[in-house]
Amino acid sequence: MVRANGAVSLRELARVVQTSEVTVRRDVRALEAEGLLDRRHGGAVLPGGLTRESGFPQKSHLASAEKTAIADLAATLVGEGEAVVVGAGTTTQELARRLARVPGLTVVTNSLLVAQALAHANRVEVVMTGGTLRGSNYALVGSGAEQSLQGLRVSRAFISGTGLTAERGLSTSNMLSASVDRALVRAAGEVVVLADHTKLATDTMFQTVPTELITRLVTDEPPAHDERAAMELQALADQGVQISVAGAAAGSSAGAGAGGGPGAGPASDEAGEGGGEQPRGQAPLPAQRRTHGSGHLRSAPAPSQAPPQLGEPAERERERARVAEMRRR
Repeated sequence: MVRANGAVSLRELARVVQTSEVTVRRDVRALEAEGLLDRRHGGAVLPGGLTRESGFPQKSHLASAEKTAIADLAATLVGEGEAVVVGAGTTTQELARRLARVPGLTVVTNSLLVAQALAHANRVEVVMTGGTLRGSNYALVGSGAEQSLQGLRVSRAFISGTGLTAERGLSTSNMLSASVDRALVRAAGEVVVLADHTKLATDTMFQTVPTELITRLVTDEPPAHDERAAMELQALADQGVQISVAGAAAGSSAGAGAGGGPGAGPASDEAGEGGGEQPRGQAPLPAQRRTHGSGHLRSAPAPSQAPPQLGEPAERERERARVAEMRRR
């Protein structure tokens, strides 16, 4: 599986071989000792160098449940009548499915998959960039894509990537994709990164967004044994990134009634039309964030609730306790 996909999570390995994550972790450790793969927080990658990028067919099967929970939570950040940019990726594709019912929404994207997810949403306007098609992830890249974004201004950007660290921020393995993502970010007042726990503490070749420009990270809760991911979340919060965690329980609640399928059933309605009633301005602009103190980890709210302001005294204490508990596990 690692050879075919380039990277795989311990959860996925345990599911495929029908055993516990503890057993899979022991086997992965033994394979690493033989030089057959490299361990990463919550998963394994092919040995040697920085993590390479997998193609869309492989990535679409990785951490699928986590991506669904992340998309459910991220959709609550979007309100009626907004204009947003949505970058390429399997997680952003899941988000697009949930945005299809937000009335008056305008979505600018360089992703054919995002556009396809919104193609039949008659209350959503889709604006595509120009550019050259990159077949591995169905995204438009190159100078045409970047030039079409010049002069654009939207409320926020939703983007993903291959790796995320507090030191370098978001990164990806492809130079052309990184360049277009930077152009998407320049067009937005706020930057929301969608990244499941397998991308935390992973560094890849091309920096997309430095940490100081990331307004919010929407992620899932790392496994109890994954101390590196928990520490990375705290390091990001300490640098002012607001952390929204879609944990296992919260993810299940957000997807209730969806029948397990992305963007289907009542969950999609809730994440879409319900988003129009959320008060805006929950996350400060990148240039303002430093004056509001550092971000703090928190659990995901139900989809019908806007994420609360971070940094309040009571919540600050709760989240410090949450991080401490992660580390003890």
